[in-house]
Amino acid sequence: MVQEANWELYKNQRAADAILYEKQKSAEAEKASADAALYARQQAAEADLYAKKKEAEGITAIAEAHGASLNTLLKQLGGSYEALRDYIMLTNGSFLDIAKINSQAVQGLNPKISVWSTGSNNIHGGGNRAPMKEIAGIYSMFPPLLQTVNEQSGMLPPPWLGKLTEPGSSASETV
Repeated sequence: MVQEANWELYKNQRAADAILYEKQKSAEAEKASADAALYARQQAAEADLYAKKKEAEGITAIAEAHGASLNTLLKQLGGSYEALRDYIMLTNGSFLDIAKINSQAVQGLNPKISVWSTGSNNIHGGGNRAPMKEIAGIYSMFPPLLQTVNEQSGMLPPPWLGKLTEPGSSASETV
C-alpha cells in the first residue's frame, strides 16, 4: 500500500510537473510574442521618426534655396522690395487672379455713368472770395451725387438734406 501510495504520488507529481512545464512554455511563448510585437512597434516608430527627420531636412533645404533665390532676385532688382513683390505676383499669376475676381464682382451690374460739371472756374468769383470757391464746389456737387446714388441704388437722401426733383421740374425744390 505504501508503494501504491508512493506510485500515485509520483504519478500525480509527474502530471503536475508536466502541467507546470506546459504553462511555463506557454508563458515563455507569450513573452517572446510580446517582445517581438514591442520590437516591431519600436522599429516602426524609429522608421517614422527617421522619415520625419528627413522630411524636415528636405523642407529646410528647399526653404534655404528659396531664400537664396529671393536674395539674388532682390539684388538684381536693386534692393527694391516693391519690385520683388510685383515680380513674385506676376510670376505667380496673382494679378490675373485679382483681375478675374474683380471682373466676377462687377459681372451683371448695370452702371450708370454721370458726368458732372460745376461750371467754369470763374463762376464763383475771384479776389477775396477765392477761398470760398472750393467750398462752393463741394456744395455744387451734392445734387448730382445724390441723383447718381438714387439712380444706381434707389436710395433717397434724408428729408433734412432735401429731396430730389424729377427732370424738368422747378430747381427750387432740389437739394
